[in-house]
This record gives sequence, C-alpha cells and structure tokens, in this order.
Amino acid sequence: MGFKCGIVGLPNVGKSTLFNALTETQAAQAANYPFCTIEPNVGQVAVPDPRLDKLAAIASSAKIIPTQLAFVDIAGLVKGASKGEGLGNQFLGNIREVDAIVHVLRCFENDDIQHVDNHVNPIADAEVVETELLLSDLESLEKRVPNLIKRGQQGDKESKIAASVLGQALELLREGKPARLTQPKDDEEARLFAQAQLITAKPVLYVCNVNEDEAAEGNAYSAAVFDKAKAEGANAVIVSAAIESDLVGMDMDERIAFLEEMGLHETGLARVIRAGYDLLHLITFFTVGPKEARAWTVEKGSRAPQAAGEIHTDFERGFIRAETIAYDDYVALNGEAGARDAGKLRQEGKEYIVKDGDVLHFKFNV
Repeated sequence: MGFKCGIVGLPNVGKSTLFNALTETQAAQAANYPFCTIEPNVGQVAVPDPRLDKLAAIASSAKIIPTQLAFVDIAGLVKGASKGEGLGNQFLGNIREVDAIVHVLRCFENDDIQHVDNHVNPIADAEVVETELLLSDLESLEKRVPNLIKRGQQGDKESKIAASVLGQALELLREGKPARLTQPKDDEEARLFAQAQLITAKPVLYVCNVNEDEAAEGNAYSAAVFDKAKAEGANAVIVSAAIESDLVGMDMDERIAFLEEMGLHETGLARVIRAGYDLLHLITFFTVGPKEARAWTVEKGSRAPQAAGEIHTDFERGFIRAETIAYDDYVALNGEAGARDAGKLRQEGKEYIVKDGDVLHFKFNV
C-alpha cells in the first residue's frame, strides 16, 4: 500500500535537511531562507527491517526487497496560509494528498540560522501551523455541512449520515480541536468522514529537531513537545537532522561506530519509520523464496486476501488460501521445510487476520 508522509513546519526548522538525510538525496534544496522548497519533493525510502535480512539468509534469496516509505518535503507555512498568505494555497493542496503529517519543530538554538519569528519556541511554532490547518478545515465544513443537512432533510440517506459525522467534526474545529478527534459510530460514518479529506483528521508525528549533542536525551524544548503529543494522543520522536546528514554516504560499520559515539542505538530514520507505522497502524508481512525475500506493508487487521492483493490484484480476486509461518518459527526451524516438518506451517483461509512478521505464500486461481 502507499504510505506517504508529508514533512511540514515553519520555514527554517530543518524540514529539507531532514528530507535530504532521510532519502539520502539532495533533491530538496536546503538553504537558510524561507520557501527554498517551492515544489514538493518526494523521496522513496527503504524501510529498514533486520528480520528481512535474516529471512533472506535462511532462504538463500538472490534478492532482498524492502518495503518502501514515501516522504514529501512540503513548502514552509506562515501565518495566514489558510487565506493564501505565502505559499498557503499550495501548501494546503499538497498536504491533503499525504496519509500522515510529520511535523518538524525546531528544538535547537543556533544564531546562524534565522527563525521566522526570531525566537525558538516549538510549541508556538506548532500552534501556528495547526491554527492554519484548523481554519482551512473549518472554512470547508462551514460551507459543506449546511448543504448536507439540507439534502438529508430532502431524503438523501448518505447526506444525512455525512451531515451527522461531519457536523461532529465541525463542532470540534469551532472549539479549536482537530477533526481527528471525531468518533464515527459505524463503518459508513467512517467511510464518509474519510472521504471528506480533512487535513486535521490526518495522524500527526512531531519530530523534535535538536542539536547533535542532544540527540540521545533531547532537551527542555523537546520535553515540552512530548508533553503536547501525549495530551493530544499523538506521537513524537527526537531527531538531529545534522546527524542524519552526517550519516549519508557512510557504510554500515561507519554508521554503527558514529551512532555509538553519539550515544545512539539507531538512526533517526528508524525512529521516524517505527513511529509512523504505529501512527498509521501498519504491519509488515514477508514473502520468501530462492529468487527474492520481500517485505510488504498492510494495515493492522487486514485479512489474508487483502494482503495477497498487495502483491497482485489477481491474488486477491482468486484467493484460495495462505500458507503461513510465524517469523519466529521460520527462524527457529531454519526455513519453510523445517517449519512444515514441525507442523508450524498453517493453512489459513479468507478470514485469517495477518500478523506482523508472518511469512506468507498465497495459493490462488483466476
């Protein structure tokens, strides 16, 4: 499935630097002035998963293909964006197209890098962006909900349902709260709520961009952001964009040594991806054979035919069953043959809920 995270924030908080480091490209120009990112840059990133390497080694797979994560570097936002100030209209249009928002907040002091408001206050920065997103959604729903109510009163069943759930969202927005706090009461309300494509309905991950020497423990600024995230039911991670930039071009041994020297056990990318997976309720399953070992991403709660459809639509359409081995069993029993002999290879049908780490082989007939 497509998994696209939009990197947003005020100008000069480190968005493009983080994007460049995460995607290991220089596709986005990182410069010390507002709006250096005019068009959204998209980078595909391989999701690091040591389980995939282990499976490939056991199966002697010729190729290893990780699942992919897309990051979109979106132009910086300023006050008044919801009214078209700065690059507001473009910003809002781009952000509607992503699945989740990665909100980069400046949590570092550096006199050489200009802050758009000439002071460092990540909570205030977050509120500037959030206010513009709230205002955009509020304007949208204040136009749409009355029309839905009218059509619902005229007998349009779907409009009546949409008016109910979007009316709930509208009340939240009027109270200064994001639409993601809306609670659809059934699948139909959830479907219509999702169709509305409200910006503040998207899950949010706060990324606290700190100085290199604060990457392990953070600082007072990042602590305040974590408190904010906890209060909102959102996620937050600490990243040093400068460190991630330094890692670009290093081989694995150099990376490990560098990270250990900085008191870190993993890259910022790994932390962002793990938090992103939690945010969107995603899991990974694997297909393994002599030709390739490959990771695939599905939403938690997906059934076997849906997982098969990630590989090819024919697999879902003609699904018969899924031969399933848990990751731990595959490793402990040294592959498919050992798992089969030990009775750990299961035949699962259409109702099977895929679990994180499952090694699957699909049987289908079209």
